[in-house]
Amino acid sequence: MTTVQLQTPTAARKFWSGMTLFCLALLIAPVVASQIGGNYWVRVIDFALLYIMLALGLNIVVGYTGLLDMGFIAFYAVGAYLAALLASPHLSEVFPILTVWFPEGLHTSWLLIIPIAALVAAVCGILLGAPTLKLRGDYLAIVTLGFGEIIRILMRNLDRPVNITNGAKGITGVDTLNLFGLKFSGVYHWFGFKVPALWLWYYLLMLVIVAIVFVCLRLQHSRIGRAWHAIREDEDVARAMGINVRNYKLLAFAMGASFGGVAGALFGAFQGFVSPESFTLQESIAVLAMVVLGGMGHIPGVILGAVLLTALPELLRSQAAPVQQALFGTVLVDPEILRQLFYGLALVLVMLVRPSGIWPVRHKEVKA
Repeated sequence: MTTVQLQTPTAARKFWSGMTLFCLALLIAPVVASQIGGNYWVRVIDFALLYIMLALGLNIVVGYTGLLDMGFIAFYAVGAYLAALLASPHLSEVFPILTVWFPEGLHTSWLLIIPIAALVAAVCGILLGAPTLKLRGDYLAIVTLGFGEIIRILMRNLDRPVNITNGAKGITGVDTLNLFGLKFSGVYHWFGFKVPALWLWYYLLMLVIVAIVFVCLRLQHSRIGRAWHAIREDEDVARAMGINVRNYKLLAFAMGASFGGVAGALFGAFQGFVSPESFTLQESIAVLAMVVLGGMGHIPGVILGAVLLTALPELLRSQAAPVQQALFGTVLVDPEILRQLFYGLALVLVMLVRPSGIWPVRHKEVKA
């Protein structure tokens, strides 16, 4: 028996032991967060999961295909507003004729809204990708940035002459998520345990992320993923190899946008309120930073980047004032200013020390 044969079962045991501990940590994460900081930190974790979905979607466009998209938050907005329109009384109030068919208002099932949001966002991704097929680098970034701002401005001003989005006020009264009779609101008491709705959101979002990661892995190791990789490395060579660059680029835009649409629909249900201020350019840059900081094209790295850039600002927000109070007896600098300062410094430092990201892809060496 060789050394490799002896080491293989040991390595497998270590891997599965690590995975078991990791899954156990994920299961008890909301319980631990509730004990540490109450529902506030559970809510932060839920938002981190939403950002993970966005980062995984953008990773398909930026990490796999090498297309610099700075307007990805637009697909998030499309999914959120679509969910708000289909799961609130807003449209019934604007168009009274709808009350003939929907007397109690337009309250569409979430099992329909989420797939529709993914489909509509994918169509928007194709509409964005089609005119930009020949653009690369900075030019593509400028066009996608403009697309993101157009969607935000459209949502902000589409309240006249017909009030579709309710303008800057946003759409309120979005239905609570209801799946198979289980409402994601209030507090449940199961087997003697108190289970808040935020915990239910955590487990649901975790299941959605597992599904997205599975799809991403299947794509990454398929012919589609290899084509995206070839386009990222050299588009002209990929075209010379017979790869249909146009179709694969559009597919990347559509797949990434569909994940953004799903995240947006869940965000609308989670908040119960949607407004244009949730979809600014700063949000697009933040999601792009998550992908770049974690490691473009590497799923674990992207997830790590999303978690860090979601949790770090909130940690600084909650601790900046108490630390100043303890050191100086008063708050000298606004915690929000310190939060942005340290947030920016951390990004710059990481990019200087590890330009390829905190957890980049490790390329296997080819032995001669």
